[in-house]
Formats: sequence, C-alpha cells, structure tokens
Amino acid sequence: MSERVDDAEHAGAEALRALHHGRAADDPLVLPGPWDAASARVFADAGFAALATPSAGVSASLGYEDGAAPADEMFAAIRRITRAVDVPVSADVEAGYGLEPRELVERLLEAGAVGCNLEDSDSATRRLVEPREQADRLAAVRAAAGDALVINARVDTFLRGDRTTGAAVERGKLYAAAGADCVYPILAPPSLLAEVAEGVGVPVNALCRPGGPSPRELGVLGAARVTFGGGLQEQALEAVRDMARGLRA
Repeated sequence: MSERVDDAEHAGAEALRALHHGRAADDPLVLPGPWDAASARVFADAGFAALATPSAGVSASLGYEDGAAPADEMFAAIRRITRAVDVPVSADVEAGYGLEPRELVERLLEAGAVGCNLEDSDSATRRLVEPREQADRLAAVRAAAGDALVINARVDTFLRGDRTTGAAVERGKLYAAAGADCVYPILAPPSLLAEVAEGVGVPVNALCRPGGPSPRELGVLGAARVTFGGGLQEQALEAVRDMARGLRA
C-alpha cells in the first residue's frame, strides 16, 4: 500500500475513534448497518457520521446464512460498501475467517474498512475462545494494524457462556489491555451496560433490538456506541415481503 493510502486509512480510523469519545450520555455513536452499497448510501445521505457492516445482514444479501458467507465474498461486499460512501466504515468480520492477524488486517484495509468487529466465539464449534487466547489474537491484530483500525472486541459471554457482569468484564478488560478500542458484550441486558462500561474502562457497544431500548436510551444506560446487527436488513426485507404480497393481491 502506498504512503498516501496509509495516511488515508489512519485518518479514517482516527476520525472513527474520535467519534466514540466526549459524547453526552443521551448521544451515543449510532452506527447503522448497511448490507450493500445502496443501503450504505441511504444511511450516509441521512447524515450518519460512520457505518458498521453486520455480518448477518451482508451474508443474507449474498444469499448465505449468518456465518456461512465465504471470506472472499464478504471482503468484496465490504469493499463495495466503503467505495459507495465518504464516511468511515467498520466491518464485522466474525471471528476472522481463520486468517492470520497480518493477512486479516491487510484484507480489511484493502477493502477500505477503518474498523472491525472480532468475536470471541469459535465459528465452527460456537463455543467461547479462551479469553487469554483471544486477547493474544487481538494484540496481534493491533500490532499488525497500528492505529489504522478501530477494534471492537465482541464479548460473547451473554450469548454462549457465563451470563454475568463479572465474566463480561473479565474478558473486556483483557481485550482492552490487548489494544481493543471498545468492547461489545452482545445481548448484555441493558441494565448491566453501565456496570460493564465502568469495569472495562473503554467505550461499550450495545445492540439495539426491535422492542428494546432506543439508541438514545441505550446511551443513557451506559453504551457509548450502538449497532443493530442484521436487524435493519431484516426490517428492509420484511418491507420487500409486504411489497411482494401486495403485487399478488
């Protein structure tokens, strides 16, 4: 990569990183999840300062179940999204597709992403990775990326393991020490977000779900960053279903 591209990547990552800090409690960083270039343009045109691709939504748009999209297709989809907008884009790359940290970083940067989600579940067994092993992997990703990626370390304890604040904080602290910019205790009860945030000492990402607290409410409860998983793509697809039913009426 050229020095010019490297400078652009660092600038994009720094812009995204800065958006996580200095925010009012009722004004978290809201990152819509585009699943293709068209949806990315819609969200950027609506004024959102950054976007975060969801693996589930992108996989669905490519015709795969969540977790089944091949890495090459996922990175190609991320590239189409980043090319379509002028705002920073973070990419959900699941557990990293078995790539070594340096290759993973290179592929993310080549795809135009300036941030990434990395989860601590094994994609094959759907079991939690040992926390220090995951921390070592995050540290290797950080070493390979320098400051060119904002790392959002997903903590899957509420999804697959010990559903207590202590377990999430233990992992979150290790991941923050390894270089993660923020942690994402997916499916953490909203009432526990403040306790997790205080315990880990870095911004916390919360999942906004239909019927649950709004992004603003999640911010008041302790989230500095709010994402939507594949939920926005699912809502859009439901609208298409309604359209299709109407065409047959």
